[in-house]
This record gives sequence, C-alpha cells and structure tokens, in this order.
Amino acid sequence: MKAKDELGRRGEELAAQWLAKSGMRVLAQNWRCPVGEIDIVARDGPELVVVEVKTRSTDAFGHPFEAITGAKLKRLHLLGAAWLAAHPDGRHQALRVDVVGILWPTFGEPSVEHLTGVC
Repeated sequence: MKAKDELGRRGEELAAQWLAKSGMRVLAQNWRCPVGEIDIVARDGPELVVVEVKTRSTDAFGHPFEAITGAKLKRLHLLGAAWLAAHPDGRHQALRVDVVGILWPTFGEPSVEHLTGVC
C-alpha cells in the first residue's frame, strides 16, 4: 500500500472514532455505489451525515479543507441521495454533508477539525 493511501486509511479510521466520540453513530465506512464512494456515513440525531475525510501530513500544499471543491460537494450530495435510495428505512429526516480535515505530521500527534453542514 502506498504511503499516501495508508495515511488516508488511518485518517478515515481516526475520523470515524472522533465522530463516534462526539456522539454520532457511524453507519458505514467506504460505502461504494456506481456514483462513487462515501468515506463515512453517520447518523447525528435524525440527520444522515455524509462525511468526506481529507488527511494530509503537512499543509504545505494547502489545508485539507481546500481540497473540497464545488464539484466534490455536488458529488457528495448525490452520494447521500444514493445511500438513502439504497437504505429506504425512513429514519433520516435530513441529509447533511460534513468534512473532517486531519493534519497528521510524520512526527507528532494528529489534529482533527470538523466542519458541519458544508453546502
């Protein structure tokens, strides 16, 4: 596995743990469908939350949040709709997109930031 892929995997696992500790219920990780992949699907009260995780070892090329473009947000909303269509249990009253940005230096502890309700 490439170092970049391993960093991403570790970041997604850390994000899932962080979200669970903050009170969200993680429903799935790396859920795939023909539209693409959702890093984390969670539930926060009545809301279904599609979570994009961006992990970087440094901010030399920008903060992890800067990787979220308008096109990426559109895809995340489509992926959320695909999840709802594939899981029609009716328990979710709203769909929300969150982004978790992680800076995880080679030496040192990771820092986690969570943006909720990204448009």
